[in-house]
Amino acid sequence: MSKFLIVNADDFGLSDGVNRGIIEAAERGVLTSTSLMVRQPAAPAAAAFARNGWPVSVGLHLDLGEWVFRNDEWVPLYSIVPTEDAAAVAEEVSSQLQQFERLMGRPPTHLDSHQHVHRQEPVRSIALEHARRLAVPLRESSPGIRYCGDFYGQTGEGESLPKALTVQNLTRILASLTEGITELGCHPGYGNGLATPYREERALELKVLCAPELPGILRRMRFNLRSFCRLSPGPGGAPNAGPAKSLGSSGAIGGPLSVS
Repeated sequence: MSKFLIVNADDFGLSDGVNRGIIEAAERGVLTSTSLMVRQPAAPAAAAFARNGWPVSVGLHLDLGEWVFRNDEWVPLYSIVPTEDAAAVAEEVSSQLQQFERLMGRPPTHLDSHQHVHRQEPVRSIALEHARRLAVPLRESSPGIRYCGDFYGQTGEGESLPKALTVQNLTRILASLTEGITELGCHPGYGNGLATPYREERALELKVLCAPELPGILRRMRFNLRSFCRLSPGPGGAPNAGPAKSLGSSGAIGGPLSVS
């Protein structure tokens, strides 16, 4: 087997600054995929850009709310539907999928969720049902694709960890990955004006993803970059990464705007 890496940015559409950072991470760095938040204000602009021949896979980032750690407990920053209400969740997920198709003109290439709310029931079963219907991967629920969320600049309680967002630390994370297909989660962008606590860390992530030495590191570790839209069903329904495409030497993947 070979090592295949999908570098996926969450929060596409959250703001103009986040959109700009994600686009830069794809054009100047190693980003191959992103997940769109259709309810957020910059979603139409993000989709318009992505529809214009952008060779990056775009999935749906299900957005049911956001929680922050304050006074030793998690409290909602905003809530769209109660995540324990199966009927409300099912209606909202269907609505967001329809909105995605209106914005993008096609179904999503993959599904995941804001703050991983789909890890818990009833969101998980509802999301999994749609993923099966669409024949697309659902994060952490699709055989053959492991998820790595270690490249992140805060603790579980929201304390900043800027030392985690360095080329050195990303290299350590990559070295721990085994053969097969791995989705590496990330959140590049510019945090100006965001209400979310994850702001300054986005620019640090972007800097690492665009580091000129990173393609060489990936080559030495024998990683092949992929996007979700280039996966195909393999034996038993597990995804197949398809023919390998090597990293280019220009700093981007095989040259600007070229991902497989």
